[in-house]
Amino acid sequence: MARRSSKKVVYAALLGNVLVALTKFAAAGLTGSSAMVSEAIHSLVDTGNEILLLYGLRRAARPPDELHPLGHGRELYFWSFIVTLLIFALGAGVSVYEGISHVIAPVPISNSIVNYVVLGLAFVFEGISWGVAIKEFRSAKGKRGYFEAVRQSKDPTMFMVLFEDTAALIGLMIALAGIATSEALDRSVLDGAASIGIGVLLGVVAMFLAREAKGLLIGEPAALEVVSSICAIARAHPGVERSNGLFTVHLGPDQIVAAISVDFVDTLSAADVEAIVAAIEERVRSVHPEVVLLLIKPQSAAAFERARVRPLGRR
Repeated sequence: MARRSSKKVVYAALLGNVLVALTKFAAAGLTGSSAMVSEAIHSLVDTGNEILLLYGLRRAARPPDELHPLGHGRELYFWSFIVTLLIFALGAGVSVYEGISHVIAPVPISNSIVNYVVLGLAFVFEGISWGVAIKEFRSAKGKRGYFEAVRQSKDPTMFMVLFEDTAALIGLMIALAGIATSEALDRSVLDGAASIGIGVLLGVVAMFLAREAKGLLIGEPAALEVVSSICAIARAHPGVERSNGLFTVHLGPDQIVAAISVDFVDTLSAADVEAIVAAIEERVRSVHPEVVLLLIKPQSAAAFERARVRPLGRR
């Protein structure tokens, strides 16, 4: 379900950006507006980003193989990080360069009415895409705040498309302000300044998204409610005295590897422990199908505590 929602958001953004990019490039060619050129580049980069996210979703869905026994889930995180680099290098970098060029050598805007029509159409297209993204994100975030949900989200496609669309809408307003003031005050340099503003906006968004994508790529733990649930399942099983602790890491939005330390009743036989381990694994997977691998380590509470405080690198 989460994967279908992610693809729906990305496809909506892709369609909107293709339409917007075509209209913006046509307007930029007719009017010579620097802000419109930056906006066209912005939409072109966003179009490429959506294609890369779809590629990442497809690659991440591949089944495990001999070289990747835990699957390919982190491919999505890798391509999401590449997307943030493209936003920064192409979107922000080219927009700032275009703006500086027009500030140094201002070019008067012609056929300004074309810009206003295109900006209006772009706002409609981007607004529809943003509406789809925010609807799906609200459904996924539950009662959490927006930034808290972004920080805790394990699906980068959701918040990346939302931030891209939000930046696109703000960028359109910056472009409109730059074109309008440039024409009203007869100062073409303001059009270039708007282009620089769009570049700075994209740079800030790219750095924030890069930070989130890096965290996912390195490895982030499962949500607290998932951790608590797995510990409770293990603790509730007959023959288990306590669950000492749990280590989890996301390999993808719907792929979790978990390792739990369990203190079994001392009188159990090896066969009893094996049966309990199998039962716990089956129960955890039935409640949390996203857990692709569960490792259960028989360990006393004292041994677990000693392992926790042992200095890194010492055995």
